[in-house]
Amino acid sequence: MNLEEYAKGNKLFRAYFKNNQESLLELVKSGQTPKALFIGCSDSRVIPDLIVQSDPGDLFVIRNVGNFVPPYKPDEDYHSTASGIEYAVSVLNVKEIIICGHTHCGACQHLYEEIEDPSLVHTKKWLELGKSAKTSAILSLGVDAPKEDLLRLTEKLSVVKQIENILTYPHVKNRFEDGSLHIHGWYYDMETGKIDYYNADTYEFLPLKDLE
Repeated sequence: MNLEEYAKGNKLFRAYFKNNQESLLELVKSGQTPKALFIGCSDSRVIPDLIVQSDPGDLFVIRNVGNFVPPYKPDEDYHSTASGIEYAVSVLNVKEIIICGHTHCGACQHLYEEIEDPSLVHTKKWLELGKSAKTSAILSLGVDAPKEDLLRLTEKLSVVKQIENILTYPHVKNRFEDGSLHIHGWYYDMETGKIDYYNADTYEFLPLKDLE
């Protein structure tokens, strides 16, 4: 897609904007009050607003490689994901947090491959956030299990690990414990469009339709 195609896309969007001008300008006037914080992967094939058909203003979205959540560490220098979490929970007062992993995740795949390229120094460090999910998957299935089975389980276990990490943020934990904030783990299947959710009571992923 070249620049001219993006320009054509914006022209189409402006038509949408014109047809929805009242609601969109109300968001400008009144400010955002999103229903949920959505933490998803930067993968270009996974578009949060598209897969749940949400409207502008519904989701406060954080996307990064692997939909990882770094644990609470206020002594570190840079905090892009952490800052977004704090803003959504403490300023925007979202009621829901969704951490959404997906099939065929490149981040989880690269947990099983050695990164030698010096230009990927930040990526190599960032992927450390997924190592515990890889370890748990190998312990569960065995190191000689089929690669695809290991990857799918790693992707799911990573979602659970990120839930654990986000609960290390004091205000997130406080609001979760007092019931004013709910945390959900989702797993999006890119081959079917379906979403499973993590059931913390049974320790399994179940179809999101079961909540209907």
